Amino acid sequence: MDSYSNRTFDELQLGEAITRSHRLTRPDVEALAFVSGDVDPFHTDAQSTRQDTMSAEGVAAEALVSALLQRRLPGPGTVIVAQDLRFGGTMRVGDLIWGTLTVREKRPDTREVVFECRVLNGDVVLMTGSVTVIAPDRRIAFTDLATPEIVLRHTDAFSRLIKRCEGMPTVRCAVVHPCDRDSLLGPLEAARRGLIEPVLVGPEAKIRAVAESASADLAGVRIVDTEHSHAAAAAAVALARAGEVQALMKGSLHTDELMGAVVDGANGLRTARRISHVFVLDVPAYPRMLLITDAAINVAPSLRDKADIAQNAIELAHVLGIDEPRVAILAAVETVNPEMQSTLDAAALCKMADRGQITGGLLDGPLAFDNAVSEDAARTKQIESKVAGRANILLAPDLESGNMMAKQLQYLAGADSAGIVLGARVPIVLTSRADSVRSRLASTVVMALLADAQRNKRPILP
Repeated sequence: MDSYSNRTFDELQLGEAITRSHRLTRPDVEALAFVSGDVDPFHTDAQSTRQDTMSAEGVAAEALVSALLQRRLPGPGTVIVAQDLRFGGTMRVGDLIWGTLTVREKRPDTREVVFECRVLNGDVVLMTGSVTVIAPDRRIAFTDLATPEIVLRHTDAFSRLIKRCEGMPTVRCAVVHPCDRDSLLGPLEAARRGLIEPVLVGPEAKIRAVAESASADLAGVRIVDTEHSHAAAAAAVALARAGEVQALMKGSLHTDELMGAVVDGANGLRTARRISHVFVLDVPAYPRMLLITDAAINVAPSLRDKADIAQNAIELAHVLGIDEPRVAILAAVETVNPEMQSTLDAAALCKMADRGQITGGLLDGPLAFDNAVSEDAARTKQIESKVAGRANILLAPDLESGNMMAKQLQYLAGADSAGIVLGARVPIVLTSRADSVRSRLASTVVMALLADAQRNKRPILP
């Protein structure tokens, strides 16, 4: 790796110039088109003589100039304050574009430097004009690290689900023990968007203290005061049993506290179906919505449990707009091995689907993770399947493997996630205490669609 140093205002000389090139790759072009939208009007500085549409070509040219200014001349510590740029020309994958910066003016009173800019694709001019910067006043040495690869989000699943909620009746939802910032602001943001009517259940003094510290307005929001988190869970379940709320949302309490009240034999929310959990994931590198189950409720599910877990996930997929979900039943290998219970369960679940005991989806297994999500991997291993490589649902062998798989996709692959509990009388948003407001909002969207489907007794298909 090469080491570089910036240039301070005093070191820059009029007429000094730098030229660098960059060859466009497919990820470059996709990322630039994604950023530009290729349709949005770009309004230049007020001194400009015209307004141009900022196409992907324009974004590429401006990105090259910005990189030269921030990394080369003057380099780190540079602040861009104004620009007067004109765009034109075209580019394609494989083209070599050249950018040149020339020092045209220095303003000692403000440390401003005006650079003349020019970007070419061969003989074609992509951009001309000027950029004004505040140059650094001290030397900064740095290592020229490679620009990280940009991974585009293929599906933007949750934005589309939010769009589908527009005009839908709000869902009255009991938020259980919302006694920290994110667990309170998440449902309040969902209420602002018209998704839910929150009923806050927990110690009122704590809830109001959190709201005050977060500058959140609780005007018009119902609060059911309880002594502590266990009492909050019991009170929220009682509201659901009485029909006063159509959903539950976990706040800043342990999952065991909430689910203990939900599964209580006398006063809980059980149905004939096994209760299970689904992570709904929008993975940037995967071209479809991905559901992982069960990763939070059933520690070591039996074959009978897995049948219910699969059916719960399939019915959720229907609600989310997947009319024939592909269910990959995961194991460490893709062949049946009598010494591996997960492979025996997978084979039995597929036969149960053949006999109509599990309906509404396509099941296949055992499948290893790579065969489930990669068509190339499935092809290499000569797996003939309508599910392999294109799974919508991953059914994990047990809670540990499911939870680790979901968390790895979130923290290492940048997946957005929602967490939902199925099989109870009402849908339950089950998020981690570490989840952000964004994740809580995504979970609320899934819950709202489920509650609406239950209200109308039908799935919501596209």
